[in-house]
Amino acid sequence: MTTVAERLVECLETEGVEQVFGVPGEELEDLLFAIRDSPVTFVPVRHEQGAAFVADVHGRLTGEAGVCLATLGPGATNLLTGVADAQLDKSPLVAITGQGGRERLHKESHQKLDVVGTFEPLVKWNAQISDPSAVAESVRKAFKTAEYEKPGATHLELPEDVAGEPTDAGPLPARDPVPGPAPDDDALATAASLLADADRPLVLAGNGAVRADAASALAEFVDATGVAVVSTYMAKGALPDRNERSLMTLDSGPERNAGGAVDAADTVLAVGYDIAEHDPEGWNPDGEKRIVHLDSEPAEVYSHYTPDAELVCDAATGLGRLAESVERSWEPWCVDAHERIYDHAMTRPDADDAVTVANTLPLLREAMADEDVLVSDVGSHKMAIARRFPVHEPGRCVISNGLASMGIGVPGGIAADLAVDADVVVGTGDGGFLMNAAELETAKRLDCSFTVVVWRDNDYGLISEKQVDHTGDHYGTGLGNPDLVPFAESFGLAATRAASLDEFEDALTVVDDDALSLVEVVLDE
Repeated sequence: MTTVAERLVECLETEGVEQVFGVPGEELEDLLFAIRDSPVTFVPVRHEQGAAFVADVHGRLTGEAGVCLATLGPGATNLLTGVADAQLDKSPLVAITGQGGRERLHKESHQKLDVVGTFEPLVKWNAQISDPSAVAESVRKAFKTAEYEKPGATHLELPEDVAGEPTDAGPLPARDPVPGPAPDDDALATAASLLADADRPLVLAGNGAVRADAASALAEFVDATGVAVVSTYMAKGALPDRNERSLMTLDSGPERNAGGAVDAADTVLAVGYDIAEHDPEGWNPDGEKRIVHLDSEPAEVYSHYTPDAELVCDAATGLGRLAESVERSWEPWCVDAHERIYDHAMTRPDADDAVTVANTLPLLREAMADEDVLVSDVGSHKMAIARRFPVHEPGRCVISNGLASMGIGVPGGIAADLAVDADVVVGTGDGGFLMNAAELETAKRLDCSFTVVVWRDNDYGLISEKQVDHTGDHYGTGLGNPDLVPFAESFGLAATRAASLDEFEDALTVVDDDALSLVEVVLDE
């Protein structure tokens, strides 16, 4: 006899799942023992949020849904932030939660919550597996829905009594993601005409340009047309930032406006752009720019984002067709902006300059190879990374900017270390770091090797900055910290403290060591 729990695990195997991250609970007993007896590995973590963040970043880097597991009640609610992050960051994730037996779900009982109802507004699809014959269909639908464009989170709930029931429903074969449609010919002609009439066109590369493996098509489009590219934070590396057509991100450069090129552009080709990443009012304040929307879904309705043409199709296919249709190329009208932006980002600080996040980034960039991955937590350091850290390959800088969740750094480092064959650095502030610092134990147990750089200012610095900008003062943002070096050493990490730029540069030799390490950077007040 095959139980529902055993069949669910067989379905995970069929989907290619190798690891499930979570926190055990008694309602998960059948499922956990089924995993034990399978090729799938269950990895206990220290908090369900950490499990969801690992699954989230795994999905972001691989395009394959990461899987997280929690029990009912508080276990399920602890997953929510990471699940919501995957949903708004368009990262494929499948969450599985346990539930009490069906005999008590109609009434108030211990730890019983309407988990499916709670998850409903946060995921693309979710369901309770209440019928043993539905387990295979439910798992296949969860993965298919999570992984097709635009990807996101799905959720399955398994009551403990159903988990032990027999089922004859065998696993359904995994399928490649559903391809997007070809661009409509009329819409393509309109888009090509709009671009051909532009004096200062600009590509705005969004998350979808990286996620949909459109980077090669984007580079070919740039080579064919000469159009420059500016990225959202989540699309860093869509075009290598060394390329003279790269303007890094919307907020890059000394002027924090891509060297003025965004203001000067008259036509914007938005590729894989999600409004959740970056409010279009920031780059189209008067609503006067002509916009061509190229994405897997129609554009959101927004007064500052009203496209003159919409190409709803696979991003790479659409870029290729546009390159063939736009019978024009442009001189590099904003190369000077590229030079200012790139030089600003890469200028090494003097040894006696202030220890700031911005001044440490050129040193960090030099210490990392192009293929290495930087996972940024959320805070004021994220803004500096987004604006001033050049990226030369797609998917090599992980920034959460849909939900923008603090605490993603260390779990994201675990996911990146397991997913890529390169060195990994986690960049985090002291606020975000301590939210999920306990996952250092998980990383050590998994024999991970990555470097955590903690910029310490004893403050929720980004909130302080915004309060000062708005009011001239700040309140409620101060923090205390443990001594982070022995704290990290207690987990078995190699740890060091840098109070100067020279000390920081010396400490970065650990980046290419095969070890789990931490560098604390004491920022100047």
